[in-house]
Amino acid sequence: MGNGGDGTGNGGDGTGNGDDGGDTPSTLSVGPAQADKAQAAWERVTNNPSPDAQDLRNESYVEMEEAVRDDMVLLPLYHGLTERFWYNDVETPDTGTLGSHHQIHNDTSVEGSDTLSLTNATFSTIDPIRSTDTASSEVINQMYETLTHYPAGVPELQNRLIENVEVSDDQLTWTLTLRDDVTFHDGSSMTADDVKYSIERVALSDNSNRASFALDVTGGVALEHDTSEENGSGPQNAVPDSLGLNVVDDQTLELNIAAPNPPLLDVLTYSAFAPMPEGYVDDVPGYDGDVTADQVNTQQANGTGPFLFDSFTQNEEAVVTRNDDYWGETANVSEVRWAIFSDPQAEYDYSVREENADIFEIPTQFYSQDQITAEQDDRGRDVGTYQLEDGPQTEVNYLGVPELSTFYFAFNAAQTPKPIRMAVALVANHQELVQTIFEGRGVEAFSFTPPGIWPTGTDGYQNWLDSWPYGRNQSNFDAAERILSENGYTADDPYSLTVTTYSSEVFQQAAGNLRDKLSGLGISMELEQAPFNTLQERGENGDLQMYSLGWIWSWESVAYGMFSFEPKNTNTDQIPTDANGYYLDWQTELDEEA
Repeated sequence: MGNGGDGTGNGGDGTGNGDDGGDTPSTLSVGPAQADKAQAAWERVTNNPSPDAQDLRNESYVEMEEAVRDDMVLLPLYHGLTERFWYNDVETPDTGTLGSHHQIHNDTSVEGSDTLSLTNATFSTIDPIRSTDTASSEVINQMYETLTHYPAGVPELQNRLIENVEVSDDQLTWTLTLRDDVTFHDGSSMTADDVKYSIERVALSDNSNRASFALDVTGGVALEHDTSEENGSGPQNAVPDSLGLNVVDDQTLELNIAAPNPPLLDVLTYSAFAPMPEGYVDDVPGYDGDVTADQVNTQQANGTGPFLFDSFTQNEEAVVTRNDDYWGETANVSEVRWAIFSDPQAEYDYSVREENADIFEIPTQFYSQDQITAEQDDRGRDVGTYQLEDGPQTEVNYLGVPELSTFYFAFNAAQTPKPIRMAVALVANHQELVQTIFEGRGVEAFSFTPPGIWPTGTDGYQNWLDSWPYGRNQSNFDAAERILSENGYTADDPYSLTVTTYSSEVFQQAAGNLRDKLSGLGISMELEQAPFNTLQERGENGDLQMYSLGWIWSWESVAYGMFSFEPKNTNTDQIPTDANGYYLDWQTELDEEA
């Protein structure tokens, strides 16, 4: 889905990626900037979209990973496994590796209650085209539905609002046949005109954070379109009325794409593509709109889902109510309420000690692996029970799900010199961080792309591990001090580095672990916390040096994670409208800055 929450609900065995630690990098040097290497690699990916160029794209993805590693613009910490807990009076399906934010709660029930009570991290929008995080998408997905979906995050693609798909012999025309029984919350029937408008909104609205998902050949739908610099320099440069969208009749829509694109239906699972009525919002050229873009951002919703919008108060609560006229299976509960927290202590008290939440996470500072009794199912999920140490009940249900995700510390390259970034990586002991601080709730990460979808397979990933230059699962103090001193940073004249983490005790502890190890080597590190949505806003404004975030894959695609590393796409002067990369400002290290 994009940026993940604070990661405190991720669990796993934490066995890591090898215990040999690698060679101490005594000869490691700062070397030249790698941004140009990453930019060239991404351009090879986008310029070679055909199926027979997959090997070339895979090699290019690895080159991008190498550039990220060698410039150390992002330090991966762990690949997550999502854990969740629920009381015995709750019946809910087990979720899958693509994340519980995919789950629609019309099939969840609470014995003796008409309300499903949940918790959530902070978020700032309920507009599908603005959402870039799992916290908002969890709420959005109750009100809006996509044409295709992964049921409860299980990676088995299914049709939802479409009945049939036909692909032309040249694979450039996809004909979608829509269901004829779907209605919006305002009572109107969904037609191809509505779907066309909603995809146009993704591609053309100035409010869209995911225009590239509609337009890009690699990692997107690859819609045919004309471009104009008058329409912007980034993803929103498509000319209105030029998109490859053709309404055949009320229930038939043709997508004309620029290159063969086998995962097109996977891309359409993304919540940004959820239909709303034609002309509903005033931010698409040619439409006056029934509501304003500001209203649909936080105050209005008109989707096809099993729940209706009721209220949203940022940093406090979101509420949806049952859609009794839903075209599908009507929900068992009359409403779903999310209490929104940025403080883990308050969330734990609410969920466990006061027993207010039906399904919940346990922040790491209150968690112990020893309390789990579980067996692995045929999908590799740990299913069982968890013993609580607080609260009225002592035992709750437990699910641990391997997840395609990476949680990390990243750097704004324009504000943090490369020797500083490398020194942080040199002292980071991943095994220590994961096992001691994150309580084993993840698997040590030495790449951004998870090993399960590594572009050159298992052997390629092992080669990657063997070539990790900073030393695996050890702290290389001598190498860090040498690189710092060679570049003028000493204990007497240290570099001042501010680390901004989620409002999370464990990420603060992780940052504190690195601070303590760097003390006296030439870096003076200060720690601060921010609510998740505030951290995102500051990142978009380029107002971060080093920060914690996470990325959760919405479908099994290497490109879905890599597109945000293109240096020209990391320009925070253009994010979120004309760029949608990670908050790295890596373009400043290109030979010719973007």
